[in-house]
Amino acid sequence: MPRPGQLRAAATDGLSDRIALALLMRTFPPDAVDRVIAECGRTERRSRLLPARTVVYFILAICLFAQHSYDQVARRLAEAMSWVTRQDGCPPAAPTSAAISRARVRLGPEPLAALFAQAARDARARRTEERCARYPGWRVLAADATALGVPDTPENRARYGCPSITGAGSAALPQAHLAALAECGSHAITRAALGRPPAGTGRALTNDLLAALTRGDLLLADCGPADLELLPAIRAAGADVLWRAGPRPAPPESAVLPEHTALPDGSSLCDVRCGPARPRTEVRVLDDPPHRLITTLVDHEAHPAPVLRALYRERWGIRASLEAVGTLRRDTLPVLRSRWPGGVEQELWGHLLVHHTIHPLLHPA
Repeated sequence: MPRPGQLRAAATDGLSDRIALALLMRTFPPDAVDRVIAECGRTERRSRLLPARTVVYFILAICLFAQHSYDQVARRLAEAMSWVTRQDGCPPAAPTSAAISRARVRLGPEPLAALFAQAARDARARRTEERCARYPGWRVLAADATALGVPDTPENRARYGCPSITGAGSAALPQAHLAALAECGSHAITRAALGRPPAGTGRALTNDLLAALTRGDLLLADCGPADLELLPAIRAAGADVLWRAGPRPAPPESAVLPEHTALPDGSSLCDVRCGPARPRTEVRVLDDPPHRLITTLVDHEAHPAPVLRALYRERWGIRASLEAVGTLRRDTLPVLRSRWPGGVEQELWGHLLVHHTIHPLLHPA
């Protein structure tokens, strides 16, 4: 019986599947996979039918072929691995679904997370600043978030909860939250944070993402009242922001946002201070109907308002990129398959790794 949201797989001759899996194996070669497995302490102490490296590739495969069952994916992976290594004879027998589930539990999500972090670091080292930048002197980044349904099991419900729907009680499925930081030039996702959906719907500004900001970064994002408290830490790291707020931002009681200087381009300078012990941060507010933009780029001559309004539109490409692969596409499977939180995290990191593999084909240098 198909799981909720599963689509019927189209019949293929298998060649395109083998090519896709071969691309994943080339992007994440066996030595790189073995290295992160060892660093995470997941190297096997005895020979197994499903070694940790094969399980990593299987997780990538179930993300690439989200509409297929475990058995179908295992057969395709076995055929692809035999094809890539040019082994003669029949491919190895596909393991059972129960054996795959046990192997996934042994592996855990940590090797997938470490593999993504390493891939993001290597990709940034290869890219030129011109490819990453969309604004002279800055590396323009965007933060966005999405939520994905996961199977309704006691473990998933305890970890992720169920969002409340007005007038309808609880939603049918728990929701896992994925927040991502991506470069606006290449659309490459450079950092991600997984967990329970925050109180603020769709909120993307997490401490884990902001810890990746460095001097010369310009962050595009939506912001809520509480996000203003993050400004001192962001400025201390040397980064700048261009955030979209509501038409009349309502900061918390401890924050002050008085407009004290009107500028010739129609923008205004304001002070933000979250709490009496917090440092003051000067920002500039620009009208961008029906919203307003808040930026730490306060020089209106060096950073004209029309240019900043156009620059903020770059953020929308990141959401499209975030939804471009596998279950992150809204027109395909809306529900992950893992029935326990560790497996959910494996899948989410797997989708990000698949995205890392495919997005250069969609956004070539």
